[in-house]
Amino acid sequence: MAAQGNTGTTSAEAAPPLLLYAVKQVELAVRAHLEEVLRPTGVTTPQYTALTVLDRHEGLTSAELARNSFVTPQAMRDVVAALENRGLIARHHDPAHRRRLLITLTPAGTALLAATHDAVDALEERMVAGLTAAERRAFRDYLNRARTALGGTPAQ
Repeated sequence: MAAQGNTGTTSAEAAPPLLLYAVKQVELAVRAHLEEVLRPTGVTTPQYTALTVLDRHEGLTSAELARNSFVTPQAMRDVVAALENRGLIARHHDPAHRRRLLITLTPAGTALLAATHDAVDALEERMVAGLTAAERRAFRDYLNRARTALGGTPAQ
């Protein structure tokens, strides 16, 4: 006889995993593959995320970069220091608010993103290879709507 779970169903009848679990499993798989892609560059996944955010939004404060990169301000402090030490980003005083430091990509940061572009695109393509073009658009829309529903920023 099959083992019974907490719901009284047999393992053969078990419900599929929670959607939250499936999303987390996809995130972990993407992160593992992304780390492989990034390993030759010496950049971590959080550092890469920050670089891609800056590529889309030049001139962010560290707090803004943290929010857009899905890390705490404390974690972003380490990310910014590492990227600045490698010459991938630069910090400049905001001309309108001299106390604010704005972070921008350097040419070296832009070059690193360009060097990883094809491999990252290939990873994304691999992830959605089993989806039609319409399903890919719907998948992106569903993910963006789910993020927004949980208080995340809309896709930018």
